[in-house]
Amino acid sequence: MLLSLSLLGIILSVILLYFNARKYPTAIYLGAFFFLISYYALIQYIVLYSMDVDLVAVFYLNAGFVTYLIGPLLFFYIRSVLWDNAGLRLRDGLHLLPMLLYLAGTLPYIFTAWTYKLEVAAKVIESFYYIDQYNMVPVYQLIPKSWVFVSRPVLVLIYVFWSAGMLIQFLRSRKGLQVFSGQRFMNKWLWILLGFAFILVLTHTLVMLQSISIKNLNLFYTLNSFQVISALGLAGLLISPFFFPGILYGLPQIPVSLMQQEILNSKEAELITEPKTQPARFETEYLNYIESETDKCMEEFHPYLQQDFNLVQLSVLINIPVHHLAYYFKENKQMSFTDFRNRWRVEHAKNLILEGKSDDLTLEAIGILSGFTTRNTFLTAFKKVEGITPKAFVNKSRD
Repeated sequence: MLLSLSLLGIILSVILLYFNARKYPTAIYLGAFFFLISYYALIQYIVLYSMDVDLVAVFYLNAGFVTYLIGPLLFFYIRSVLWDNAGLRLRDGLHLLPMLLYLAGTLPYIFTAWTYKLEVAAKVIESFYYIDQYNMVPVYQLIPKSWVFVSRPVLVLIYVFWSAGMLIQFLRSRKGLQVFSGQRFMNKWLWILLGFAFILVLTHTLVMLQSISIKNLNLFYTLNSFQVISALGLAGLLISPFFFPGILYGLPQIPVSLMQQEILNSKEAELITEPKTQPARFETEYLNYIESETDKCMEEFHPYLQQDFNLVQLSVLINIPVHHLAYYFKENKQMSFTDFRNRWRVEHAKNLILEGKSDDLTLEAIGILSGFTTRNTFLTAFKKVEGITPKAFVNKSRD
C-alpha cells in the first residue's frame, strides 16, 4: 500500500506541475510538497520492505536531505494562496537551514564509493538495527540518531501548526472577506489539506517516538493503529485534491493579462491586450476593503508626497498584492494609479494655495512640495483634475 500511495503522490505532483506551473506559481509549492511527501514514503518503503540492495544503496542517506523541505513548501503554499503572492523573500532562506545542516552532515557518505554503499545497504537489509548502530556519517556523531530520525516529521508538524495559525490569523484579519467570486471553497480546501497533513505527520511521529523509546525498530514492520491511521492520513492527503478540481487546474486567480499593468518605476501604465477568457471577479466586500485601506493610508501617512511613490510601495504599506491593487484601480476606480495619486497631490497643492503659500512660493515649488517632479507634470495634472490651471486657481482663491 505504501508503494502504491507513493506512486500516486508522484503522479499527482506531476499533474499539478504540468497544468499549473507556468500559469499559477503557487502550484509549484503544492506539487513539490506532494512530490517530497511521496518521495519520503518511497524511501521508507525501499529501505524497510524492498529487500533490494541496489535500491537501498541508491536511496539510503543519498538524497534524504531534500525531504526537509516538506514543511517549508507547505508553509509557502498556504501563504501564497492566502495572499495571492507566490514570491519569496530574502528571509525565506532561513527555512532551508535544516536541510543544509543535514546535507552537510551526510555529504561525506554521499561521496563514498558505490561498493561501500552496497555493503551498507546489504547490512541494513540483513538487520534494520544496523541503522541504529551505524556511526560513519558525521551527523550521527554530532547528534543522537534518534533525534535525526524524528527531526523530519517533528519539523513538518511544526510547519503544520504554523500554517494553521497563519490561516486563522488571515481569516480573523479579513473578517471572513473572500477575495474572488467562486473561491469560497479555498478555506475548506486549506483546512482539509492541513487536517490530513496533521493526521499523517502526528501518527508517523508517534510511531517513531514509540520505536525509539522502547528501542524496538520492529514496530515499523508491525501493523498497528498508528500505522493504519498514518496510511489513511497519507491516502486522504493524496486523494483530497481530486475532490477540488480547482486545485488541480489552478485557483481562480486574476490572470496578469487581464489587468492594466502598472509600470512600477514611476512610468506611465501600459494596457495589456484583453484575452478571450472571461476574467474572474473580486468580491464586492474585498474591493470595499481595498478602498478603505487605500484611502486610510493616503489620509494618515500622505505617501503621495514622495516623488517616487508607486504601486509597489502602496502594496507594502497596506499589505495587499500589487496585482489586486492594479485590478481595483482599473475595474473599480476606472482610473490608473498615476491619476489616483495625482488627485491626492493636486488636493494637497490646493490646500497649500488656500493657506496662502502661493504668496511666498512659486507654483513650481508648490508642485514639488505636493509630490510632483517637474513644473509641467504639476500643471498638466492640476488642469486635468480641476479643469483650470494652478495660476487660475490662485487668482480665483484671491477673489
